[in-house]
Amino acid sequence: MEAYCVKCKAKQEMKDGKEVPMKGKGGVERRAMKGVCPKCSTTMFRILGSKK
Repeated sequence: MEAYCVKCKAKQEMKDGKEVPMKGKGGVERRAMKGVCPKCSTTMFRILGSKK
């Protein structure tokens, strides 16, 4: 999964990506991916769309 790295200031392919739950408005649970940047080892985070 590709995500934006804030430290590198570029889109990178996320390493060790895991889907995690995230609190949304009105108590609704949203989906997100959390992983690590392969170049600088900074934590990367990407919000995903709703389940269909």
